[in-house]
Amino acid sequence: MRHATVESVMTSPVVRVAPETGFREIVALLTDYDITGVPVVDPQGRPLGVVSEADLLRTLAAQEDPGSLLPAPESAQAGPGGEVTAADLMTAQPVCTTPDTSVVAAARLMSRHGLKRLPVLDEEGRVLGMVSRGDLLRVFLREDRVIRREIVEEVLGRIDGVSPAEIGVEVDQGRVVLSGTVPEAHLVPVVLNLCRSVDGVVSVTDRLRAGGATASVG
Repeated sequence: MRHATVESVMTSPVVRVAPETGFREIVALLTDYDITGVPVVDPQGRPLGVVSEADLLRTLAAQEDPGSLLPAPESAQAGPGGEVTAADLMTAQPVCTTPDTSVVAAARLMSRHGLKRLPVLDEEGRVLGMVSRGDLLRVFLREDRVIRREIVEEVLGRIDGVSPAEIGVEVDQGRVVLSGTVPEAHLVPVVLNLCRSVDGVVSVTDRLRAGGATASVG
């Protein structure tokens, strides 16, 4: 059993900007493509940073507003000609991932760094795509029948001592209910944990029995 990879859910090709791209052009790109951030790349396509809606919003939040009780944040400093570019706005040294990274590992990376998106790099370190929180959450849209088949064939069918024919598997909206019999009580947590690891599973309810008695309820 393997998790889906970033490559299977990422957006590619990806909208990108150069360091000299101006503020309004970036806003227009986000609006036109209905995205929330863009990577800033060098001429070889390698990432220099990411500009997000939050980076752009600081310019609006920094404007004078006598009616506001909150202090204004610092905004990006304009260049000699008054221009504000991607290089001024971006968060440098972005956290990145690769196409073969699992969706679980990518989700943990986003959570650890408090990020909403990750640039995806190819073997040469060039931006290949972008993966967002919403992209990763698409694994929870897997069809119930697909989830059930994976549990029966790739989980239960590969646990020594467990017979798929002895275990009932019901899946509704990603919620899994397991019933039936396993030969040994120690196999119950093994079955439960592996089922919880299947992409698209929201919860697992345990109605398994071991040796003719109810093993546990969870």
